[in-house]
Amino acid sequence: MRLIKNNIEKKDGSSSATLLPEEPEDMWHAYNLIRPTDLIRASAIRRVTNESSTGSTSSQRVHTNLTLRVTSTNFDTAASALHVSGRVAVENPYVRLGGFHTLDLELQRNFTLEKADGWDSVALEILREATDQTRRVEVWAVIMQEGLANIVLVTVHQTILRQRVEVPIPRKRRGGIADHEKALNKFYTTTLETILRQVDLSVTPPPPLLLASPGFTAAGFQSFIKAQAQSKGDKALLALLPKIIVAHSSSGHVHSLSEVLASPAITAQLSDTKYARETLLMDKFFSLLRADDARAWYGPKEVERAVEKGAVGRGGGILLISNSLFRSNDIAERKRWVRLVDRVRDVEGGEVRILSSGHESGKRLEGLGDIAAILTFAIEDLDESDEEEEIDRIPDSGDGENAQI
Repeated sequence: MRLIKNNIEKKDGSSSATLLPEEPEDMWHAYNLIRPTDLIRASAIRRVTNESSTGSTSSQRVHTNLTLRVTSTNFDTAASALHVSGRVAVENPYVRLGGFHTLDLELQRNFTLEKADGWDSVALEILREATDQTRRVEVWAVIMQEGLANIVLVTVHQTILRQRVEVPIPRKRRGGIADHEKALNKFYTTTLETILRQVDLSVTPPPPLLLASPGFTAAGFQSFIKAQAQSKGDKALLALLPKIIVAHSSSGHVHSLSEVLASPAITAQLSDTKYARETLLMDKFFSLLRADDARAWYGPKEVERAVEKGAVGRGGGILLISNSLFRSNDIAERKRWVRLVDRVRDVEGGEVRILSSGHESGKRLEGLGDIAAILTFAIEDLDESDEEEEIDRIPDSGDGENAQI
């Protein structure tokens, strides 16, 4: 995402920013930036119907600029397409004020975003990440089995299936081994050609390429890539060889990627990636939760109580929160989580990790209510009800009337 113009005031976060989405990943950033009640301005094509004095009608497509007060957003993960719906906030000759329209944001087309209540700390962080040109692809992964390969792009914020390769491979039968080997070679060739169309090998250094499969399919494909690189003298492909990591998976389907990336051996090799760091944090959280040492808590009320008690601060406190909470239609709800993030980070001195709902780590956090915390010290009974706390606060009158039982 390219930042074309930044008019954001440092004091109160007012005004707007103009952005240019340059690649599909940028649409994910836009999805997390654009929230209900924001103002968005972008060009659009509208069909306008004109009626003549004789009653005949004609229609034409016109280019116009639309300014909408956002009511909802819809992100198509597979197509990386973002649809923004809202009511017209600025009238023009082609649209009436208050009319309901939908903008389809497109690559290489500017849009201007103005926050209804100013750019808060979370929105500014998303903006910084979105416009950081050094943060791109983290890992390419090929989850495969004989005849099937799923080519997956693991970015800083998403896991995206980019291509699926299927080649029929006959079983090994007596006298039919040659046919099997021929089909397997075709499968490897087709998969490698597909990878080369997807992966930009001109990037230095190239991102890691993870090959995972049950059995020896991934190892066989690695040997095939090496043979092709050496026979053709392909410098880019030769440079990729040291970045190839082979792992075991239960199947060649996409859902097996999460178990592969959660493997300690793979996590160690990908330790410098954001995905691996978040996976390790979630693993640490669940280890503490299983140990039941009262340092791992999850759920909105429990985490807020922990923060109030100063337990998510300096010395190891970590707040884990999903970016989906900041896309809420409820403005008060969004402000609630922004305040919590600001308190942990700026007041308590703790660490804040905003996990992407587009990654497996974010999906694991979703099962915990989209928020969890690792505490600096153990606290018992954070999950006790408000009623129980109220009873604890009732003073003893001395006559036993209000005494606790």
